[in-house]
Amino acid sequence: MTKNLKEKIFNNEKALGGFVNSYNPSLVEMLGFNGYDFVVIDNEHGAFSQSEITEMIRTAKQANMSPVVRTSYDPSSIQKALDNGAEGIQVPMISNSDQAKEVVSKAKYPPIGMRGVAYSIPAAQYGVLNGRDYLDQANKNNLISVHIETKEAVENFEEIITINEIDVAFIGSTDLAVNLGYDNPNHPEVQNVISSMFEKAKRHDIKMGLVASDSTSAAKAFDQGASYVAVVINKIIMEALKEVVSNSKN
Repeated sequence: MTKNLKEKIFNNEKALGGFVNSYNPSLVEMLGFNGYDFVVIDNEHGAFSQSEITEMIRTAKQANMSPVVRTSYDPSSIQKALDNGAEGIQVPMISNSDQAKEVVSKAKYPPIGMRGVAYSIPAAQYGVLNGRDYLDQANKNNLISVHIETKEAVENFEEIITINEIDVAFIGSTDLAVNLGYDNPNHPEVQNVISSMFEKAKRHDIKMGLVASDSTSAAKAFDQGASYVAVVINKIIMEALKEVVSNSKN
């Protein structure tokens, strides 16, 4: 039986994914066929209809890859992503324990949370799966990743990561840098803050996630201790396009 994304991470395997922020099932297939473990369908910064998100989730599964949705700020975004078959969610701008608890409440079925129940949804195979067994399995398998990307989140980091059912603390390094007063996430002060959070997460046995821009920064993120690393696919594509022009016309 193939492991899902949460099982891979908690089995201490490296999980590599990519952010995709526009409707492009073919690009999702390319990621899957090249061995990526997951795709983050970016509904925070991206431009998607709900039906397009559903199709991207379906495509990821067909390409043997785990679909994760970075949710929008719409209160229903978490439930809609999971109902449509996402294996995980990434929730932006979580800055305190109350917000983290609210994420868990929206993502988990009772008795853990207050997610609304429906069996006529893609995640439940339109009713083939149902009842307590399905609800418990969904609660067990769905990954919850929260974005740490504000000064408040740094100050409340240990309170956030010790909330039951929070699986991954994902460092949004660009937003974090800006919120700390720096333009560059590679600034030494920003990197010191990130390193400190890694140390705290290790003490609490919480998995960490990082964003990357290329193979070098992805490898560095894993070496730092991240279990879950997502590269920005637009950045990779843009660099490849520029390289072709530079190498062929100059």
